[in-house]
Amino acid sequence: MKEVNIMVGGILDLVPLDQLQKRTQETWIGVDYGATFLLDHGIVPAIALGDFDSTPAPLLKRLKERVGCLETFPPEKDYTDTQLGVKRAFLDYQPDRVNIYGATGGRLDQLLSNLYFPLLEEFQPYLDRIRLIDRQNEVTYYWPGEYTIKKLSEMRYLAFVGLTPVKNLTLPDEKYRLKNFSTTVPISWSSNEFNGQVNHFSFQAGVVAVIQSRDWTL
Repeated sequence: MKEVNIMVGGILDLVPLDQLQKRTQETWIGVDYGATFLLDHGIVPAIALGDFDSTPAPLLKRLKERVGCLETFPPEKDYTDTQLGVKRAFLDYQPDRVNIYGATGGRLDQLLSNLYFPLLEEFQPYLDRIRLIDRQNEVTYYWPGEYTIKKLSEMRYLAFVGLTPVKNLTLPDEKYRLKNFSTTVPISWSSNEFNGQVNHFSFQAGVVAVIQSRDWTL
């Protein structure tokens, strides 16, 4: 599986550093201060991009010296920095999966922007290949269908989030089961749990985000 990783300049205390260490040889895109964060942790991103409004001038100079491809955008633009990074990842590398780090926590407006942007028409072709990852959560996106999901060893909780109206969501073997539940508004079925290491779910219309999570630990 071909994967590309994106480091966004959000709340970087939430970044799982153990995953970075395992992915040092993979392709990385640094978004705004996320590019500096990567350099600080021994990873030279293939691309650094953004408006760099949160990157001090000396650190931006270092990026220009170290990163082969650096693209600067004005703060007033049609896309968020995260969206620009995702566009470049799929257009340049055609990956099977894009892992986004540093896109959660902090300001709620930015969190919601990062959670919902895969629903935009331009990003829908990539929706089910995008993951949001931090120390507490992993978010994946699904179109209608029948799915098998595997428990992440460090995660306790399981949530099914209808990002759109959803038809006939069925959770047949989770701890708290659900059968053919439909809703006309976005809703989160949260604080569920796996039964065993593998569970299943299905739905017939809409978009569902699956979140595996755990309580915060320092």
